Amino acid sequence: MANRMTPKNQASLAEITFIVLDLETTGASPANGCGITEIGAIAVRGGELLEEFSTFVNPQVALPEYIINLTGITDEMLEGAPLIDQAFPEFIEFINRHEDVYLVAHNAPFDIGFLKAAAQSLSHNWPKYEVIDTVKLARRVIDRSEIQNYKLGTLSQFFDTKALPNHRALDDVKTTVEVLHRLIERLAGFGVFSISQLKKFMR
Repeated sequence: MANRMTPKNQASLAEITFIVLDLETTGASPANGCGITEIGAIAVRGGELLEEFSTFVNPQVALPEYIINLTGITDEMLEGAPLIDQAFPEFIEFINRHEDVYLVAHNAPFDIGFLKAAAQSLSHNWPKYEVIDTVKLARRVIDRSEIQNYKLGTLSQFFDTKALPNHRALDDVKTTVEVLHRLIERLAGFGVFSISQLKKFMR
């Protein structure tokens, strides 16, 4: 955790605990009644992996064929999995075991949107976590002339990550962790070393 004498906003990026997360879902939007089928997350700080979280979630609906083909997750795999009313509080508990966290996701509005919808459906308050979107960050530190697009698979190839994305939550998180660390390395070239500098940089 950040040094207790260091104000949170002045903490170096190496002192910040990032909760890198990814969801798999039954479709594109919770507004269309789609739900979460898998949650994966890793807590990292200073390049060190602190803790993992992974669970299937039973959405209580049959999965569309295209989702099965995309993720490899089947209805049978979700039988007996916890419902969202159990999985969501367990995930929040995982996050809250760490102090002064920043949530990180690739295309964060998608994942955070589903989590907020889950919170609302359960009449839970969504904590006001700080969120970093690695898509947005990549666009700031990697020039468009260097890369075809900012998809996770493309960034994985660009940085030659060990973990490869495959539309399974924890595997995609492992890839995003590597991408995040490489993006943070690039931030040094922009004079960004603290979380407050990163916030200004991302405005």
